[in-house]
Amino acid sequence: MADLPGDLQGKLLVARTDLLDPNFNRTVVLVLAHGDQGALGLVLNRPTITPLASPLPEWEELASSPAVVFVGGPVSQGTICLARVRSEVAVPNIGYLPLQGTLGTVDLEGDPAFMAPWLEELRIFAGYTGWGAGQLEEELAADAWWALEAAEEDVFSEDPSQLWKRVLRRQGGALAITSAYPPDPSLN
Repeated sequence: MADLPGDLQGKLLVARTDLLDPNFNRTVVLVLAHGDQGALGLVLNRPTITPLASPLPEWEELASSPAVVFVGGPVSQGTICLARVRSEVAVPNIGYLPLQGTLGTVDLEGDPAFMAPWLEELRIFAGYTGWGAGQLEEELAADAWWALEAAEEDVFSEDPSQLWKRVLRRQGGALAITSAYPPDPSLN
């Protein structure tokens, strides 16, 4: 049984190689909230081919590359906008909810022109990942995930398809070796 970290907010959950659920296979999830009621996160490495200009043209100019909609997880059809601001001190409370450091969420109903001076980059996610009370802890105890420290560049990676490998590789040791594990070992 793995040691369970306390509060996971701001951490990455990296899917272990034997987590075969197609919703989470080789995913990297940023935990936005974690507590007694459960947890909420966003899958960082599932870009779609839908350009952000299609559903939200007013926000496209502020998006980080690739400027597409990401699948945040299998829960809900709503959207979440994750953003990095230029300074955590000067950001207005209107339309922005800080999460950790310069990272927070932006209300997409707001005016992008109003938020633009404070935003460094943003990414739009369709859906999210959620766990009920105790569910994530059970999955961690069953060794479905590695709970790892997030690096600033993880959230807005320009090459999200390689994020799973990059996060594991920088851990060193056995996890670095695991980063080279083939998606289907039977084809190796």
